[in-house]
Amino acid sequence: MGFFRSLNAEDYDRTYRDRDLVRRMLVYFKPYWRPILISSLGVLLSAVIGAISPVLIARSVDVLERPDAERWMQLITLALIIIGLVDWGANWIRRLVITRTVADVMLTLRTDAFTATVGHDLSFHDRFSSGRIVSRITSDTQDFSEVVVLLTDLLAQLVQTTVLLVVLLETEVRLTLIMLGTLPFIFLVAISFRRLARRVTRRGFRAMANVNSAIKEAVTGIAIAKNFRQEDTIYADFDDVNQVSYRTNLRRGIVLSITFPTINALSGIGTAILVLYGGRFAAAGMVTVGSWYLFARSLQYFWRPIINLSSFWTQVQNGLSAAERVFALIDAESAVRQTAGNEVPQLRGDITFEKLSFHYRPEEPILQDFSLHIEPGESLALVGHTGAGKTSIARLIARFYEFQGGNLRADGYDIRSFDLQAYRRQLGIVPQSPFLFNGTVLDNIRYGRGDASRADILSLAEQIGHGEWLHALPEGLESEVGERGSQLSVGQRQLVALMRVLVQRPAIFILDEATASIDPFTESQIQEALRLILACTTSILIAHRLWTVQAADRILVLEHGEVIEEGDHAALMAHGGHYASLYDTYFRHQSLDYIEHMRRNR
Repeated sequence: MGFFRSLNAEDYDRTYRDRDLVRRMLVYFKPYWRPILISSLGVLLSAVIGAISPVLIARSVDVLERPDAERWMQLITLALIIIGLVDWGANWIRRLVITRTVADVMLTLRTDAFTATVGHDLSFHDRFSSGRIVSRITSDTQDFSEVVVLLTDLLAQLVQTTVLLVVLLETEVRLTLIMLGTLPFIFLVAISFRRLARRVTRRGFRAMANVNSAIKEAVTGIAIAKNFRQEDTIYADFDDVNQVSYRTNLRRGIVLSITFPTINALSGIGTAILVLYGGRFAAAGMVTVGSWYLFARSLQYFWRPIINLSSFWTQVQNGLSAAERVFALIDAESAVRQTAGNEVPQLRGDITFEKLSFHYRPEEPILQDFSLHIEPGESLALVGHTGAGKTSIARLIARFYEFQGGNLRADGYDIRSFDLQAYRRQLGIVPQSPFLFNGTVLDNIRYGRGDASRADILSLAEQIGHGEWLHALPEGLESEVGERGSQLSVGQRQLVALMRVLVQRPAIFILDEATASIDPFTESQIQEALRLILACTTSILIAHRLWTVQAADRILVLEHGEVIEEGDHAALMAHGGHYASLYDTYFRHQSLDYIEHMRRNR
């Protein structure tokens, strides 16, 4: 099936047995045993009432020939009205309680799924589409909750059927056995559809996740698409996954829709058999007409749970598949594993790589037997061509990825022995494309340290270009940054990201410097912010600007994960090696641009 190629399971997906899924679900419902008990009592009461109703109606048929038939009919009518009101009350309470309980469980499940997603390392998020992950946290948890409500209704019907079965056995054993004899055939048909239904339902969920992923990517990148006039392209990409989703869910609908008419036909055959034999028994005087009517009437209570299970089969399979996908997300193992959760002392920033080996893919090693020592308070610039290993070194220090061999120490401690959150609180990281959250400038600066006072933040801001960058914003610290910082310039976004680190006062600073061109005035403000950070941290700088390289205490030139040159700017230029070549290729024009800017502004 060519169009199923995009519906493969994620690497972290797993198949759970139905009973394992049910056990896992029960764990989430266990804290709510009191409301579940109330709901169960409501189910039992409703079931007993539902079983009594056909018995009363059948008895009304038998008393028609009695002289006091009218009085009996009045009593039966009154009884039916009373039990109808009680049934309504019991159902209302049951549904109210179970709806609240399911909402609470869904809240917990969605929280667990989100917590697991946030806790996964960056390699997980690099490999798997964020749109598909979002689909599991939102759509799948919703489908799970809906099927639980449906199953509680089905449970009520099953209890009602059980109660009625006891009454029927007391009334006429032979007709009851005839009725029960048809059930195995119906169960056999229902069970035979289970595996096929689960398979097509899984594919349907994956197809929908692909649609969500395509929509998210298109909306996120709409500005780029419009810049390059690629609206037709993103529409075509969306249409492809949407057509796959259409065909997949159409096939799922066809498979699931076969179940209901098949079981409905079998129940019709069973009804015909019972009417035939029941009529003969009544004509021969073996049972009363009322008893025969009771059996004929009771058939719907026996078929209803099975037929409803068939008609709800889509939702049931949706719920089980949804639970399977959510639990797979929660159970996915993180590649980054800490050996202990020790407290982290105040770090000095002494970092040591000891014969460390690292790869993203086994066939593509990035670092092999890599050794490096970074002194406390030292600023180290990493330069080299793309793929040299610069970003990998920074990510390993931040513990975003797991290394496969060797050791990595901070102040002599194996970083795998630290409590990871406590360790990262002492890191200040500015990625190449700083991400700002929707909110104010103040909110984003406080992101890493919520207790930072407004006065301290203003004081730090004034140390950068006398605060001119802040005064240029329409409402200063209260200025809205927009989605992903869209209302700020590239330079302003970088300044906010650097301020976020300044406020945090980390022991180790990691900067993956932006490559975007910035006007010289903003460049000078960014340099001032960097000076403030470099003065009090151990700094690892993935450098793309000349000033950053020159300001570093030491420069490492990397190529294919190896250090090929080391020293400061002057020494490496004098050496005339690989760094000098990089300088002529990437950095020299920056100094010429700066000189030209200064000449024009004299």
